[in-house]
Amino acid sequence: MKKIFNYILPVAGLLLSGMAMTSCVNDLDLPDGALDKHLTTEATAEQMFNKCYAVVGVAGNNGANGGSDVDGIDGGTSGYIRQMWNANELTTDEAICCWGDDGIPQFNFNTYDASHPMLQGFYYRLYTAIVFYNMYLETYGDYNEMMTAEVRFLRAMAYYFLMDGWGNVPFVTSTATDEPKQATRAEMFEFIESELLEVHDKMHAPIALKGGANDGSGWNWGRVDQDACNLLLARLYLNAEVYIGQKRYADAARYAKMVMDGPHKLHTADKTVTIGDDVTSNDYTFSAYRMLFMGDNDQTGAATEAVFPVLQDGIRTTSWGTSLFMMGSTYDGDMHESPVDASATNGTDQNWGGNRARPELIRMFFPGDDAPTGNSWVVAPAAGDDRALFNTDGKRSLEINNWNTFKNGFAVAKYNNFKTTPNSAGTGFEGGKNTTFPDGDFFLMRSAEAYLTYAEALTRQNGNADNTAVTGEALAAVKAIRNRAHAPNVTSFTLRQLLDEWCREFYFEGRRRIDLIRFGRYGGDTDYQWQWKGGVKEGQDFKAFRNLFAIPTNDLTVNKNLKQNEGYPQ
Repeated sequence: MKKIFNYILPVAGLLLSGMAMTSCVNDLDLPDGALDKHLTTEATAEQMFNKCYAVVGVAGNNGANGGSDVDGIDGGTSGYIRQMWNANELTTDEAICCWGDDGIPQFNFNTYDASHPMLQGFYYRLYTAIVFYNMYLETYGDYNEMMTAEVRFLRAMAYYFLMDGWGNVPFVTSTATDEPKQATRAEMFEFIESELLEVHDKMHAPIALKGGANDGSGWNWGRVDQDACNLLLARLYLNAEVYIGQKRYADAARYAKMVMDGPHKLHTADKTVTIGDDVTSNDYTFSAYRMLFMGDNDQTGAATEAVFPVLQDGIRTTSWGTSLFMMGSTYDGDMHESPVDASATNGTDQNWGGNRARPELIRMFFPGDDAPTGNSWVVAPAAGDDRALFNTDGKRSLEINNWNTFKNGFAVAKYNNFKTTPNSAGTGFEGGKNTTFPDGDFFLMRSAEAYLTYAEALTRQNGNADNTAVTGEALAAVKAIRNRAHAPNVTSFTLRQLLDEWCREFYFEGRRRIDLIRFGRYGGDTDYQWQWKGGVKEGQDFKAFRNLFAIPTNDLTVNKNLKQNEGYPQ
């Protein structure tokens, strides 16, 4: 696949030094010249296997400050999670960014096209990952059945993001293919479904672990098990009506229920910590929801909810585009989110002031525009919902009159690198291993998704109208999510309200665009506007063809098998 290989570093020499999956392999020291673009070096099965996971969590070899697997885009911005997040959040009612980086305004205003640099970055990041997966399967597919199943899952997930974002996409399962054929969205759906169903029983049985732990056989935290397969199938089926025009809601409910009934339990236990001595001590309670996004989320009960944690570590697995991106891009120096240290921002020394909330996100919690002034420790109690992790200090405004001013818009304080244990001096909370790079993992998939998928899938079997009632087991699943957040009890709920619940639970986690499309609230003639949608402050509809991204011009140029998505210039 010539175009893909033009965007990656050399074939088998692409090995990560310091990947935090030590049960498979120790840190690898690369030989001199290993990053030369024309060099091929030998790699063991374990090393290649580690790289298959590493491509999701880090930009390239040697972590944050090493080379990127993807050429043509800054290594700090080329990460899998960062690009997934940009594509699915900045284009929606949840997030807007004040940076003028090439491509950011087009995301903000839904004016992306075939030359959009960050969409090209995400596209090529996914195909770079697929090259690694194909290389592993060709070279070591017979080495270990479970490892092979995991790599096939990772490849299916990469193709899922491509199918969701671009529809009809190049399809390749061999590294020998120069100009792959373009598969239809229906063909990609069939492939993803069949792969997941085929590898399911070959993957590890569902098991909940904590960071650094293994099941006794060496299978460890950070690897995907059968519940990851169940949850991706549930997501595939929930969106099947969008993807292939078929209602697969019964299947979505069935696979979601498997996750709900498994060991990846919804984390519900708050944690109260005492800081200070016997004379002057204070208790601080971290909500169960907040703990999902903290620096020790792999060591607390929050770990039980992680179905696919993308590993990060302040020393050994560092990235500008994963957990740190979620912290650095959403904070500025005026935010102080530690309940103890008034000088601390987010537990790192990075506060870039870029991404913040559009007003529509805040109104999910404060429909009367009555959010109090303060940090998240003030705002969440006022909302009566632990999920309202916003900073609304007096320098910020709800309305975004100037999209390129960070303090236009309330700040999101969902992610931080604070830990829930006191430091040795008893004066605050334990810090991370590194002042810059966080220890907190990014939960790419967590079991809360299964609850809302189950609720929506059951409800849609009774009708797709906005006012279709969420009842019975579906309502119980919604209540479980809301009870965890200490949100007000609900006795009635509608399908339209369920879209809002998806937002309250998963805002800033990289999935909002997918949900808006499924509910008919994204591109095309909708009855839903958000501030700066379509490039005007009051919001305006944009064409439905933008429900898909444009195939990058570069790929169209080098591969004559490809055809551009309808609506974009051919």
